[in-house]
Amino acid sequence: MSLQDKYRELTNLAGDLQIANLQVREQDNVLYIDGTAKSAADKEKLWNAYGEIDPDYRSGDVVMNIEVEEHVSREYTVEAGDSLSKIGKAYGVSWQDIFEANRDVISNPDLIQPGWKLKIPTV
Repeated sequence: MSLQDKYRELTNLAGDLQIANLQVREQDNVLYIDGTAKSAADKEKLWNAYGEIDPDYRSGDVVMNIEVEEHVSREYTVEAGDSLSKIGKAYGVSWQDIFEANRDVISNPDLIQPGWKLKIPTV
């Protein structure tokens, strides 16, 4: 069984997750999987799938070089009672990251208004 066959489920998942610039190659009995995920959650899904196939990561026959895109993937509309900290906690990002991604909208991180549309950076 080739490594590509052994890890077919993993490489299919990478395709399903639309990993950008996906490259899968076998060299010297190692399967190399390279690309860029849209989110840290997608990257985690790949590692979890790998862990299902080789639970202790003992075979050492896969090298995954998966980067995570550094772009904004979500938008949030501020509601009454919101703060950057509260929004950040809900999305698993720091309030500082949200503030930096929205400097064009927010001049004071302590003063946000209901109805504002904020970009939430990927984790």
